[in-house]
Amino acid sequence: MAVSASARPDLASRSEIIRLVDAFYDRVRDDDVLGPIFNEIAQVDWAAHLPRMYDFWESVLFGEAVFKGNPLAVHISLAERTPLTSVQFDRWLALFGATVDQLFEGPLANEAKARAARIAQVLQYHTEGSLGGGLHFR
Repeated sequence: MAVSASARPDLASRSEIIRLVDAFYDRVRDDDVLGPIFNEIAQVDWAAHLPRMYDFWESVLFGEAVFKGNPLAVHISLAERTPLTSVQFDRWLALFGATVDQLFEGPLANEAKARAARIAQVLQYHTEGSLGGGLHFR
C-alpha cells in the first residue's frame, strides 16, 4: 500500500514528544485565553518548563519514569491566583488536540489526546474545587 505524502507519523520517540510539546506551547503562549495565564500570571520560565513537559509526556505515553513533579499542586496554586474553569481547560484541550492532529496520527497520537482529556478533567475538578468550596489540598 502506498503512503501518501501528507501522511503524518505516530508519536514514537522522545524527539517527537519534544516536537509536539514545543509546537503546543508556541500556540499556548500566543493564545488570547491561555497566553496571559502562562506568561503574566504564572510567569512560566519556558527554559525550565518545556523540559519538564517533555519528561511528563514521555512518562504518560511511553511509561518512562522520567517525570518528577506534582502537576496537581502546581495547578491548585495557580487556581488561587486566577480562575481555571472549563473555559481555560477546554481551550487547552482544543489547542493540544489541534497540535497533535497537525503533526501526528495513529494509536499513540490518539492516546495522547485521550490522556490529555483525562488529565484536564482531573485538574479542572480539583482546581474548581479548591476555589468553589469543594476539595481543598492545603
